[in-house]
Amino acid sequence: MNGIQNGLTLLQQTTATNSTGSLVSTIVTFGLVFVIFYFLIIRPQNKKQKEMQQMIAGVKKGDRIVTIGGIHGVVASVKESTVVVKVDDGTRIEFSKSAISSVSPVKAEEKTEEKAKPADEPEEKTEDQ
Repeated sequence: MNGIQNGLTLLQQTTATNSTGSLVSTIVTFGLVFVIFYFLIIRPQNKKQKEMQQMIAGVKKGDRIVTIGGIHGVVASVKESTVVVKVDDGTRIEFSKSAISSVSPVKAEEKTEEKAKPADEPEEKTEDQ
């Protein structure tokens, strides 16, 4: 009986020293996994979210936008939390700013081309033979 008690005492002592080393290595492993997740997932997502907020805050009249639903149009007016988008001649739709997926500002060259080209004249077709 004495031998069994001595064996259990010895087993408990070795398990206690191994569990401390095992605990440290487990904590270090979880720390490394968290650091990897931070740099590969959390940080890029936060950066993308900040860029998206800046893009939405910078929307102004005349910008071409695409909504999350895939609707393309030109911003007709900007309100506090919504934008009115001109989709076609006389068709305007009001969207929440959070529904905007991308913004591309209209360049000065495009504006002058639209004014120079009358809408009534058909485009000329060229035939290559």
